[in-house]
Amino acid sequence: MEKIVQTAGRNTLGEFAPDFAHFNDDILFGEAWNNQDIDHKTRCIVTVVALMSSGITDSSLKYHLENAKKAGVTRKEIAAIITHAAFYIGWPKGWAVFYMAKEVWAEDVVPEWSHAIKNRPAGDGMACVLDSQRESGHTAKAAHAAEMVFPIGAPNDAFAQYFIGQSYLAPVSTSQVGIFNVTFEPGCRNNWHIHHADKGGGQILICVAGRGYYQEWGKEAVEMKPGDCINIPVGVKHWHGAAPDSWFSHLAVEVPGENGSNEWLEPVSDEQYASLK
Repeated sequence: MEKIVQTAGRNTLGEFAPDFAHFNDDILFGEAWNNQDIDHKTRCIVTVVALMSSGITDSSLKYHLENAKKAGVTRKEIAAIITHAAFYIGWPKGWAVFYMAKEVWAEDVVPEWSHAIKNRPAGDGMACVLDSQRESGHTAKAAHAAEMVFPIGAPNDAFAQYFIGQSYLAPVSTSQVGIFNVTFEPGCRNNWHIHHADKGGGQILICVAGRGYYQEWGKEAVEMKPGDCINIPVGVKHWHGAAPDSWFSHLAVEVPGENGSNEWLEPVSDEQYASLK
């Protein structure tokens, strides 16, 4: 194995804390990381689990996740490592590490359909077209997932009848206040709908990734980008969804209210959607 050389300690703390810089660069990395009693890949795994167990989820963890990937740890292996460790050190810590691991291994996620495409006869033109289209869509989805700390979640099948296009749903909180990360593929939008409540109620949308739109009946659509927040009172007819050329994710915060309900109405027509600026 190539000898590991570290200079981060001296670069960052050489003048302020020279002893600490020496211990970091020369002892921890210079000696411990170059010890041959366990292989480099195993040492990377041990380090990731140690940081995870300590609740450290800053740039140092990402650095060691990247090191683990370079050392040969695969996406499936890191997923199994984090899942196993989470049982012993805490489920929330597992969630926190998965957010970073998804980003580090984003390009390694291979959809199941790709294996079937590869097994089609050579020269199959349709297979080539499907492969190109699906690979492009998958790559865009993976890139979108890497932009945010919240998971994309599972296909939103329970509400599919109220959407044009594919959406995904990931619960963030289901106690006290309901918070869900809703993701829309390009062109996906929900139907016009109204939130009802006898008291309180309504919804708050916070864009966390991509680009999308929110529109109230009789008003111009509002473009939503990361950090934008929309407050939706009860009784307001509206819709929200992705831009035609972008994935879009927002947190949907359920404002507590009495006897709350949703009234789903007609779809947003292609003509209405095409007129967006």
